[in-house]
Amino acid sequence: MALGGNPVFNGKNFRGAKQAPPVPQNPYGQQFNQAPGRAPSQVMDGHAAWSAQQQNMTNEQLQQMYNQPAAGPADTGRMTYDDVIMKTVACLVVLIIGAGVTLFVAPALSTMLMIVGALGGFVLALVNTFKKQPSPALILAYAGLEGLFLGGLTRILDGMYPGVGLQAVIGTLAVFGVTLVLFKSGKVRATPKMMRFFLIATIGYAVFALINMVMMWTGAVQEPFGLRTSFEIFGIPLGVFIGILAIGLAAFSLIMDFTSIEEGVRAGAPERYSWVAAFGLTVTLVWLYVEIIRLLAILRGDD
Repeated sequence: MALGGNPVFNGKNFRGAKQAPPVPQNPYGQQFNQAPGRAPSQVMDGHAAWSAQQQNMTNEQLQQMYNQPAAGPADTGRMTYDDVIMKTVACLVVLIIGAGVTLFVAPALSTMLMIVGALGGFVLALVNTFKKQPSPALILAYAGLEGLFLGGLTRILDGMYPGVGLQAVIGTLAVFGVTLVLFKSGKVRATPKMMRFFLIATIGYAVFALINMVMMWTGAVQEPFGLRTSFEIFGIPLGVFIGILAIGLAAFSLIMDFTSIEEGVRAGAPERYSWVAAFGLTVTLVWLYVEIIRLLAILRGDD
């Protein structure tokens, strides 16, 4: 995958894994046919030993051996789409459990857990991204912490604008589903030109988000969403345009995630790297949900 997509998939821990584990070979072939430096007579002895073993087997045993299906990805320890799906579901279940905690505890505790989830999730996101070997425990811990953060955020915004939480969940699922269908149909692909645009747009958005955060922390702007609601274009808050751009970037990030997963499966990446794929999808879905619920809150606040 070209540089510029989800950093989880661009890290060495995933790009370096796109190599199928060695498939066990016939021991006689390894011992006699492939051993360097053996004399022709030794090679012939090896063939003779293999032929003798075949002769000792019954016709029924030979037929059963030849009728066995070829070893699939699951048999050779390679990553499959099913692996990615199951591990992504596991991450989302843990995330939902974490969100449920902050949604139903006391408000003061919910806010504290939301902050812990935001900071802890950020740290574990960095750890999991640059870790050489995937750690299921750390990936699931990341999902749980992000669940605490999303649950607290949803509770605050849904209290201000009732219904935005459910709308954001539906919107996230809708964008994910449409993106997956478009990718599977081949109508949307991560072309090099689109990758360059994504990289430039993402850097620009990150710079804006950083400036906006600093101005909110320093009190330079008093609006709930900072610069997003401090300026209007044709009577529409700036945050609406920024939010639509961010949702588009998150959706295209999903396309790049799907592309990386497809490449990993085709290249025969080891099965354990399905955890990396699940982690990458979870990161993108968290980003997408945050952008959608914030856009909905800005639209509701402008009513």
